[in-house]
Amino acid sequence: MKKYLFAAMMVFAAQSALAGVVGKTVEYRQGDTVLEGYLAYNDSIKGKRPGVLVIHEWTGLGAYERKRADQLAKLGYVAFAADIYGKGVRPAGPEPAAKEAAKYRGSDRSLIRARGAAGLGKLASLPQVDPERLAVIGYCFGGTAALELARSGAKLRGTVSFHGGLNTPDPTDAKNIRGKVLVLHGADDPNVKPAEVDAFQKEMRQAKVDWQMVYYGGAVHSFSNPKSGNDPSKGAAYDEKADRRSWEAMKQFFAEIFATR
Repeated sequence: MKKYLFAAMMVFAAQSALAGVVGKTVEYRQGDTVLEGYLAYNDSIKGKRPGVLVIHEWTGLGAYERKRADQLAKLGYVAFAADIYGKGVRPAGPEPAAKEAAKYRGSDRSLIRARGAAGLGKLASLPQVDPERLAVIGYCFGGTAALELARSGAKLRGTVSFHGGLNTPDPTDAKNIRGKVLVLHGADDPNVKPAEVDAFQKEMRQAKVDWQMVYYGGAVHSFSNPKSGNDPSKGAAYDEKADRRSWEAMKQFFAEIFATR
């Protein structure tokens, strides 16, 4: 009952005529590195509410992630789009993006976890946020980062990966996951091989994680981003149905994990 009451409250807040989303750039740090994130929330909602960390694609924090943060704010959440790379580091094009992402996706995942933790810490410290109700979502590179944050033992009620990488150097770290996991995956994604999917599922089972994985038929990599183009043969392409369905799946997941306990 509480779950459905919370969901109804979120819908009401989103539809309120007085609703107004505030969005602003926020500087924060991880060690000596200056990071520049984006905060979005609905200032017509009073009191503390769940917080959602949004982690960017391999091109760094940009308009796409800010849009997603705004969408989450309209749903009644406080959204903070984290900056994994650092202030001003925004690769332009596939080659520099791949080079930058490789710094974080190697056999040592400590830096990607630390940058994710810094974003989560900033989100949890905000006066509008209930620090007991936190989640993370990530896109592509960000999906990898979100899962690594969960594997680090971060205090999360839920983790959502949109067409993200699923591999990890040490699968036994899944025992540290404290919340539920939702993976939203293109069934024809050539970037995440079947062996990687199988290894991820084995990892989740062995750690007894409460996990779900949803496949979208015909969808390839980066299916949620309109800037991915419309040619699936290239391995990355926008898929309107998969985009819409995955967002709805995330919303249902949040209604479950953020229910007042």
